[in-house]
Amino acid sequence: MLLYGSIRSAPIGEPGAHFTIANYVKAYADKEFYLLLLNSVYYALGTCTLTFLIGTFLAWVSERTNTPCKKLFMVMSLIPFIIPGILSTISWILLLSPKIGLINIVVKEALGLDAAPFNVYSMWGMIWAESIHLYPLVFLLMSAAFRNMDTSLEEAALTSGSSTFQTFRTVTLPLMRPAMVSVLLINFIRGIEAFEVPALIGVPAKISVFTTKIFLAIHQFPSDFGLAGAYAVTLLVISTVGVLIYGRITRKEERYATVTGKGYRPRVVDLGPWKWLTFGISSLIFMLAVILPIFVLLWSSFIPYYGVPSWELAGKMTWGNYHYILNYPLAATAFKNSFYLSVGTATLVMLLTSVIAWITVKTKLPGRAFLDTMCFIPIAMPGIVLGVSLIWVYLTIPIPIYGTIWVLLLAYMTKYIPYGIRAASASMIQINKELEEASFTAGGTWFQTFWKIILPLLMPGFTAGWIYISIIALRELSTSILLYSYNSTVLSIMAFDLWEGGQYTYVCALGVLMVLLLVTMAGIARKLGAKIGIAE
Repeated sequence: MLLYGSIRSAPIGEPGAHFTIANYVKAYADKEFYLLLLNSVYYALGTCTLTFLIGTFLAWVSERTNTPCKKLFMVMSLIPFIIPGILSTISWILLLSPKIGLINIVVKEALGLDAAPFNVYSMWGMIWAESIHLYPLVFLLMSAAFRNMDTSLEEAALTSGSSTFQTFRTVTLPLMRPAMVSVLLINFIRGIEAFEVPALIGVPAKISVFTTKIFLAIHQFPSDFGLAGAYAVTLLVISTVGVLIYGRITRKEERYATVTGKGYRPRVVDLGPWKWLTFGISSLIFMLAVILPIFVLLWSSFIPYYGVPSWELAGKMTWGNYHYILNYPLAATAFKNSFYLSVGTATLVMLLTSVIAWITVKTKLPGRAFLDTMCFIPIAMPGIVLGVSLIWVYLTIPIPIYGTIWVLLLAYMTKYIPYGIRAASASMIQINKELEEASFTAGGTWFQTFWKIILPLLMPGFTAGWIYISIIALRELSTSILLYSYNSTVLSIMAFDLWEGGQYTYVCALGVLMVLLLVTMAGIARKLGAKIGIAE
């Protein structure tokens, strides 16, 4: 339907349309298109590079060094993951804006500068804001790679007279190459499909990328769905190429497998006095990535108007912003819709992918590999592209769910099913088939066996996947912003609208409530998952 819409001459719902390439001609003949392409690639490359450097450094510090407080750094590395992208972006606008940015004001006063030293409304400001939001993913992937690498190869090199740097360059880096390239590619894809930072920072800075161009093409009057489709297809091609390259590389990673048997332990590098340098750099990263953004959100949520922290303003702190949000006309609807979508998406995706994982892992049914591939394909579809696609689907096919919460549920399930299938498949592989055979021998049906044996044994992976999907579903914006209506408003849309209206302190109060909701849901899910697993 996306391809169909991009080559259709008439708007959605109008008769007499014919097939044409006019939308592509209009897109590619525009001189701005090539600047758009350059900006998108530059932004994605900058984001994946900076994200890789931050995440890999923290993973190395946590897994392979004797840096003080490294366990604390490991926990703090995951905190930005809980903060929705729109709130992370807003916090950096409040910190680095040339006029009201807290960091800029403090540095200007301390150094006696006339102009703001930092400007978030720039390409590098966009890259920084996106990187701080995405680096937890790099941290998780690179931590696993450092943890699973057999260090006896490094020890052999050191015993043979190699220096620490030579060993790192000639042994460690080559063994880590597949993981490093995979992480860079997946973050390039995440950068090319990002929406929150380009929308909140790039649009005011007049820096356009594909995602914002698609959004503006639909939200202009009259909407140009054909042009949006042409841009969406181009963006989809770029992200698909990245995913295909990523798939080819990860298929070859087994050649680099070096994890040994039960005696395996990751080698910890004694940094000597240099450990205080890594401690200082890690502390600085967390000051910038965690403490300052959370502080500015909390501070702004309790003050009647945004301002630099001062004793005078502290005396005016109030619960008024939270009272306003809780009594906001759409607040109850947004909280209810976001909760239902988050819980419903996570539950349905994990149940569906558990069945699919059983088919692909435990059976020999023909077409199971195709089924697994189909579940992974949506990872190549950026959220904004998925939104454009579903607009064409449900305004063309006579199924009256466009503008309802049901189209958002379908969109979220489509978008997040790749994450569910990976979590379910990884857990399913660990379940021995003898347990199923024993159940069948005792007279159990397939449904009884799946419900009473397979699902309880899947519970650790099921719970982990459920928590991850529920968190990212509750904070989703790029797909929702094209598909929502008044009655299907979600929290991320509410935050976006409040920010666009200049109601900064109300947005921060809403953000704090969103984070508390996410943490509460994750905690309850983990406890319930543990209880169900023990009971069964």
